[in-house]
Amino acid sequence: MLSSPVMTLNGVCLTLSALTGPVSILKDINLNVHEGESLAITGPSGSGKTSLISVAAGLERVSSGTVNLLGQDISTMNEDALARLRRGRVGFVFQSFHLLPNMTAQENVAAPLEIMHNREALGLASEALSQMGLGDRLSHYPAQLSGGERQRVAVARAMATNPKIVFADEPTGNLDSKAGAMVADLIFETCAAQGAALVLVTHDAALAKRASRTIIMQDGRIL
Repeated sequence: MLSSPVMTLNGVCLTLSALTGPVSILKDINLNVHEGESLAITGPSGSGKTSLISVAAGLERVSSGTVNLLGQDISTMNEDALARLRRGRVGFVFQSFHLLPNMTAQENVAAPLEIMHNREALGLASEALSQMGLGDRLSHYPAQLSGGERQRVAVARAMATNPKIVFADEPTGNLDSKAGAMVADLIFETCAAQGAALVLVTHDAALAKRASRTIIMQDGRIL
């Protein structure tokens, strides 16, 4: 028996303006993701993969349809309400890391915990980094870390708050095969250990096969 959905998209369409006129990015998307499930989203470049997770996470507004995230309809939520909903419950891992350059690895991971007023933020950040094999890199700044290490810091930051759902957009895309395999292992293992749902965009067929379910997108639709 499936658990409750943590993410539901019903009839979602996304149309953006361009110099040549409106461009249809997503077309009638219907999708559920359940607690603890891992979903891989694959398909050619420009098929709408990143746009799909952007609307699912509330980073992009839908043109029509509804998006339900963690039991709440976010389709018409304002930015403040969205931020409150995502805080501590939604994790993000991006291809380009998005670490703050003037903060150490420990401070980067502690930042979302401090926003939640967690008094143990630095200690929890240290623990999360140690779990990623970075216990000796706490005081290093992003520029002092390799690409693989930076992405592991980003994974630690995403997971430190024990989120209910993690969105990962090409998390191994900028890494060599060895570093990419390590990061993939950490993402899947940590999500499984914490019971977090994982929504993963990837071009990597081997990575997609690790998910419990895969969808293929083309021309803004789920095939």
